[in-house]
Amino acid sequence: MRNIWLKLLAWSLLLGLGSCATPQNVAYFQNAEDIRGMALPPEQPLRLRPEDKINIVVNSSDPMLMQQFNLTSNSYSNRTLGATSTPLTISGGSSSSASSLLAYTVDHQGDIDFPVLGRISVVGKTRMEVANYIRERLIARDLVKDPVVTVEYVNLSVLVLGEVARPGRIEILNDHFTILDALASVGDLTIIGQRENVMVCREVDGEDETYVIDLCDRRSVLESPAFYLQQNDVIYVTPNPKRQRDYNATGNTFSQPSTWLSMASLVAIVISVITQLR
Repeated sequence: MRNIWLKLLAWSLLLGLGSCATPQNVAYFQNAEDIRGMALPPEQPLRLRPEDKINIVVNSSDPMLMQQFNLTSNSYSNRTLGATSTPLTISGGSSSSASSLLAYTVDHQGDIDFPVLGRISVVGKTRMEVANYIRERLIARDLVKDPVVTVEYVNLSVLVLGEVARPGRIEILNDHFTILDALASVGDLTIIGQRENVMVCREVDGEDETYVIDLCDRRSVLESPAFYLQQNDVIYVTPNPKRQRDYNATGNTFSQPSTWLSMASLVAIVISVITQLR
């Protein structure tokens, strides 16, 4: 009889402690040592899409030419489709010559309307490709001899939802924006975020695609097509099973009466076993 009671006690303790086990999938890149020397994925620069906004600045040694090609609130306020508060200061001028630089919006045909040059197709191009194209056109038409063209993104962003510290929309400011950059920008995952099931939803050729990334597996992160993010991607961090049970009326969580009844029953069994063994 004594052995039976001891077996029941051990089994009860295992059942009670099983729900309190420490989760294993918390640390990132658990297999980093196993894939040492693995090549990084090729960089995937952002390419412009319809409705994207960009700033384009043409710098030259001639201030008059600069004013002709730079879209500002003072000179082209009636033509703009979007604006930012980025200041533009004319080289060689005083601080009073600064004005707000306005943004070009890529239309549904993939074009922008650039001063003097007219309509320019930019869809599918990187910002560096757009800058080089405009520079070459200005030189070829003998409009500017020494142009320095700079293109910057204005409204490109990704959306991060789910079990992260600060869910929200994150602005993309550089050409190579990774999922790690996005998660760091929102304060990382919460402790109940499921690291092995991070989803990235993306529109590819008019169809929705979903990629699943396991942050605990470095290979999964680096080999994923969603390692480098694109504008308008949606990242969703799913909650772990315990968190999901919190929303289930039948779940065994410490916040529910059924859990406390189970724990009370376990304590009663333990007390009864100890009494019998004396």
